[in-house]
Amino acid sequence: MRPCEHVAGIVGNGEYEIKDINRHMRKTILTFGLISGAISSLMMVVTVPIAHRVGRDQAVVLGYTSIVLSFLLVFFGIRSYRDNVDNGQITFLKAFAVGISITLISCICYVVTWEVMYYNVFPDFWDRYGAHLVEKLRASGASPAVVQAKLQQVKKYKEMYKNPLINAAMTFIEPFTIGLVITLISAVALRRKPQSQPQQSPLHAS
Repeated sequence: MRPCEHVAGIVGNGEYEIKDINRHMRKTILTFGLISGAISSLMMVVTVPIAHRVGRDQAVVLGYTSIVLSFLLVFFGIRSYRDNVDNGQITFLKAFAVGISITLISCICYVVTWEVMYYNVFPDFWDRYGAHLVEKLRASGASPAVVQAKLQQVKKYKEMYKNPLINAAMTFIEPFTIGLVITLISAVALRRKPQSQPQQSPLHAS
């Protein structure tokens, strides 16, 4: 084999390996991202309709707990990529790239679910929230001025949420901040440098 053909073969094999790794990365990100998004979306579908029964404060706690649980898939996704694709090693930057990509897919699923529910199932969401807030403030002994100020704030959000883009952006930020924190923690916890090969002794080499 000619030297140029040998080099071309090495380059070709290298390109194939890179494409294969990228394909597995996309598969890992998509799989864990969709599972994470399905969990958070399902919990939203379950918790929002029963918020008035269990209490809105408890529903908020349950909602955020479900978001945190769904983002555990970020940790498992990074670990799966490290152990199954990257030969048990991964840098912080690559781990962060995998994790934040899973987070983005999960957040998109969360936003789509909320948009569908908000505009089709719960168009009176802010009216219900305002009534709950008034009841809570009056029970705590708040003055009429404080109650009125809070109601004006609720009306402001209600107007803002009529714009689908603002609605989507505000909804996206809610889980994304949690996902970002979990991604950073997971990337630090799971990073693993390649093991250095021991140098061969000159005596053994001879």
